[in-house]
Amino acid sequence: MTTMTSTGITSWPGRAEAWLDDRGKPAWIAAMILGFIFFWPAGLALLGYLIWSKRMFNRSSSSCGGRRMQRMSHMHDGAWMSSGNSAFDAYKTETLRRLEDEQQAFDAFLQRLREAKDKQEFDAFMQDRAKGVQTPVAEQSPEVGQY
Repeated sequence: MTTMTSTGITSWPGRAEAWLDDRGKPAWIAAMILGFIFFWPAGLALLGYLIWSKRMFNRSSSSCGGRRMQRMSHMHDGAWMSSGNSAFDAYKTETLRRLEDEQQAFDAFLQRLREAKDKQEFDAFMQDRAKGVQTPVAEQSPEVGQY
């Protein structure tokens, strides 16, 4: 009697999923259509899985083609690849540094703008509160039962 190891049972769905992911969304759609043709519950299960895993409607790194791009980006460890032209690489580096500086300056400007707006709103609140405390209370109405 032959026995299946637990790795053999659990690894083929993972390998099939990776194989379909490498081929993209059309492969998933073809697998779903074939599932409906040969055994409709399998097609329905695949459709449910595609919707549940957001492979049909999402372009994130976990979707079909995203894994391929994720592998490509890990091959270069997030560093910019050289174009082979040192003048262009220097220009690109300087431009990116300048854009980062402008982004930081703009973020600081937005922070100052938010702080000024918050201060203005707080000052208006404190003025309204002070006005409420300083105004005398109108004549109190007679208590119930007294005329």
